[in-house]
Amino acid sequence: MSGRTNLAPSRLRGGDLFRLGANGLRTRPLRAVLSAAGIAIGIAAMIAVIGISTSSQAHLDAELDKLGTNLLTIAPGQDPLTGEPVLLPETAVDTVARADGVDSVSATGEVKDIGAYRNARVDPHETNGLTVLAVDGNLVKTLRGTLARGGWLDRAPERYPTTVLGHRAAYRLGVTHAGEQVWIGDRYFTVLGVLDPVPLAQDLDSAVLVNSAAAERYLGFDGRPTMVYERSPDSLVESVRGLLPRAVDPENPQNVAVSRPSDALKARQAAEASFTGLLVGLGGVALLVGGIGVANTMVITVIERRREIGLRRALGAARRHITRQFLVEALLLSTLGGLGGAALGAAVTAGYALSQGWPTAIPLVAPVGGVASTMVIGAIAGLYPALRAARTPPTVALAAA
Repeated sequence: MSGRTNLAPSRLRGGDLFRLGANGLRTRPLRAVLSAAGIAIGIAAMIAVIGISTSSQAHLDAELDKLGTNLLTIAPGQDPLTGEPVLLPETAVDTVARADGVDSVSATGEVKDIGAYRNARVDPHETNGLTVLAVDGNLVKTLRGTLARGGWLDRAPERYPTTVLGHRAAYRLGVTHAGEQVWIGDRYFTVLGVLDPVPLAQDLDSAVLVNSAAAERYLGFDGRPTMVYERSPDSLVESVRGLLPRAVDPENPQNVAVSRPSDALKARQAAEASFTGLLVGLGGVALLVGGIGVANTMVITVIERRREIGLRRALGAARRHITRQFLVEALLLSTLGGLGGAALGAAVTAGYALSQGWPTAIPLVAPVGGVASTMVIGAIAGLYPALRAARTPPTVALAAA
């Protein structure tokens, strides 16, 4: 009978493997936290950038749904020979209103050489960048605007010297409530209300609005619109868009410029999306730096634990067991960093969105993809130190300890 004994190969169960990996982190908590922080910062940066961008987009989409994407603006075009703006005819609003598919139409006209001031004693040169616009009573309905304070111009007869201020104009003039007076031209006008911001007609935010009849009577308005606003059913927007230039100026339709304000908002959103891509790239760089930190930590850990490696090898641990132990430790380290970063990024996104009054929108792919990428980076970062630990002969490890 042979004297050799057949020993079963050593085994390392999953639970024991996890405990070994976790124990390596518990024995050096400060180093583990600092290494995980590098991963967490990269993940938090990427998730916050994506989340804030998505929340901004959700807010804009909600605004467009509320304001509608069926608003068209008609502005003077340029003379092809001189390059000078071509004035719109006085009949523009009436002819547009008769076009097929038009639901509502309104216009504003700039009152030239007239400023608005807090009172008659203000230097006429201190205009505060405000413009005086003659408007009709249908403007708020067409733009779907709302009033922050007070009411619209229809609260008083058209011939009375009354005004409604854009929200920025009210701030610059120091008007806080309806009923106050501002100096326009050579007389005081009573403020009937203050508009909320109008995203699709931002020029109104810095404007002082006066009824067309009052503007002609007191301010010398010539009756020509400088901007016409038109709404159509969504399904007819493009067809109406093609009709408007000829409806405004049948003889020279090429002198009429028609645009859709919502397109400008979408273009701005696209530009912000490209900038978001740059910031996500920077977050990726931070994540890579965090991965290098994990690799550095694991290399140092292997060097410091050579005695432990030698003892385990001498007691029968196979190379694959040592490899798995340190690989699991690197994975745990990076996963903790990824989870912490995902939580931090979500918190930053929610806080910023709340401060801006936006809905919080974080695509599920962002945190899931972020944590998954940290696990991949952790596995790559821990592979070399794990293989190095496994290849260390027990005698060398014990002698070097």
